[in-house]
Amino acid sequence: MARPSSRIARPPRPDTGRRPTAPPTLRLERRFLRSGVARLGAMDEVGRGSPAGPVHVGLVVVVEEVGHPPPGIRDSKLLTPGARERLVPRIEVWAAEWAIGRAEPVEIDDLGLTAALRLAGTRALEQLTEPPDTVLLDGNHDWLTEGDRSGASSARPEVCTRVKADLTCTSVAAASILAKVARDAVMVGLAEEYPGYGWEANKGYATEEHFAAIRSLGTTPHHRHSWRLPEPV
Repeated sequence: MARPSSRIARPPRPDTGRRPTAPPTLRLERRFLRSGVARLGAMDEVGRGSPAGPVHVGLVVVVEEVGHPPPGIRDSKLLTPGARERLVPRIEVWAAEWAIGRAEPVEIDDLGLTAALRLAGTRALEQLTEPPDTVLLDGNHDWLTEGDRSGASSARPEVCTRVKADLTCTSVAAASILAKVARDAVMVGLAEEYPGYGWEANKGYATEEHFAAIRSLGTTPHHRHSWRLPEPV
């Protein structure tokens, strides 16, 4: 007769909804560069869904001669604040060029979110010494050029969108880190000027603590007043 196992059965681990992901690579970027793209810009935005604070767009330019990226680059949402901050100076040295553009809450209110993202991306592009030939955007929507009625879209680089590029493309993940660290620093600074909203922790996003503060304290000039915000009580 088989002897009973002495191993203790352990309950299954709870499903957190997260799955481990492979680190991003430069495979797609290398394909662009081998196809004749001399300068590839990678963009990602931060702050799209926040009811307070600006939106930031990070931009990283890679070229054929780009070396191995700094280890540890991931989509900014998968990294701790300390890890993101340590990566910023390494990304700045690694990239051929980099920039960060932003659009303020009043511009989001006046223009709408998509146009404000376009404005932030344009401001990032304008900081470069030379424009990229192509820009790689995370997602499936070209918010950088589509719907542009300014007449400047013909002068903008070609845009390629890729779903989950922040998870799979090193340059886009690096851009997300630059944007996230810059925006978080802005919100921490605003938290000192406007205490009570918890911006040092929630960074202006729609947490219950943030909404409770709006109900008790009202809104600030840094809230997006065109959005549906809680009514003060």
